[in-house]
Amino acid sequence: MHDFCFTIPYGLILICGGIFGYFRKGSVTSLGGGVGAGLLLVLAGYLSLKAFEKRKNSYFALILETVIAAALTFIMGQRYMQTSKIMPSGMIAGISGLMTAFYVYKIATGGNHFPAKKE
Repeated sequence: MHDFCFTIPYGLILICGGIFGYFRKGSVTSLGGGVGAGLLLVLAGYLSLKAFEKRKNSYFALILETVIAAALTFIMGQRYMQTSKIMPSGMIAGISGLMTAFYVYKIATGGNHFPAKKE
């Protein structure tokens, strides 16, 4: 599975969550954090997709995705430990932890793999 297949939906979930948090609770922090991290992830996913179309790996995108997911895991994990609320901190920490593990796996296995060219 290619990283952009999960990164773009993950980024969109964060954007939607940030907007939802802003409209529901008036949280500018949710808006800034969710939309900011989500847009960076969508951008990284797009860069990875474009590199894949050229049969290359975008290690910049992969590292950016990993750093953002790890930061969200840490920050939202800390918030979950303080509040014990599953929504949104526990859920984002869990999803981000899974994404961090996926990105580390992709880095360890050499990035995206390409199908053999048809002759």
